[in-house]
Amino acid sequence: MINNWVTPVKQPLLSIIIPAYNEEKRLPGTLESIKTFLSEQPYDAELLVIENGSTDNTFEHAKSYIDSFPELRVIHEDHAGKGLAVKRGMLEATGAYRFICDADLSMPIEQVNRFIPPMLDADIVIGSREAPGAVRYNEPEYRHILGRFFNDVVRILALPGLKDTQCGFKCFRASVAEDLFPYQTRTGWTFDVEILYIATLRGYKIVELGIPWYFNAESKVNVLKDARRVFTDLVTIRQNARRGVYNKTSQIGRAHV
Repeated sequence: MINNWVTPVKQPLLSIIIPAYNEEKRLPGTLESIKTFLSEQPYDAELLVIENGSTDNTFEHAKSYIDSFPELRVIHEDHAGKGLAVKRGMLEATGAYRFICDADLSMPIEQVNRFIPPMLDADIVIGSREAPGAVRYNEPEYRHILGRFFNDVVRILALPGLKDTQCGFKCFRASVAEDLFPYQTRTGWTFDVEILYIATLRGYKIVELGIPWYFNAESKVNVLKDARRVFTDLVTIRQNARRGVYNKTSQIGRAHV
């Protein structure tokens, strides 16, 4: 009989996943902030930076931190798309809780502990700029109006119960992430709506958490420019549901992994 002397690897409590497209300027400061934050926590964690489609030195900058940041993993994905990067990160992460984090840290990283037990216990927790307790800082009025218009459309076509689906900070239980993300088909920034839509179809508990949020003028989201694509994606999500794409017996979604 051969004994297996391999020591099992301890599962981290938290995986933080950052999609990074052309983020060479903002990413270093973000990595330093998260490195400091994780060093002060009593739990094990990992950070995954998923660089995809960048035309700058985002990948090289991220890799330069690996030697001094043992919790960091840097992954290159050939094709662009925030949704594609998040999907890759969610399915490669190993944490019991998997947290999507925008590279600009428009929500202070210290808030992440509010998304996980014992502070909060749910299948999915989404940061919200509209839920009770939320505070917006430095956001121009026109951006707020455009954002509300987009969310009103989302509520009409897909998710009537949620006030803010597009805030870039969301936390999933590992089992929930592994159940939902293989069925994701949207590779752009409407992936949030699709994932949350599938989650509602499957009866998962979603909680909106009001957060402090700081407007960043360098945001890559352009609601007016992307409006037609967003509407098309929302219609496609509804069509996919009718066609059974999100059913657990379907292999259509899995083909996009």
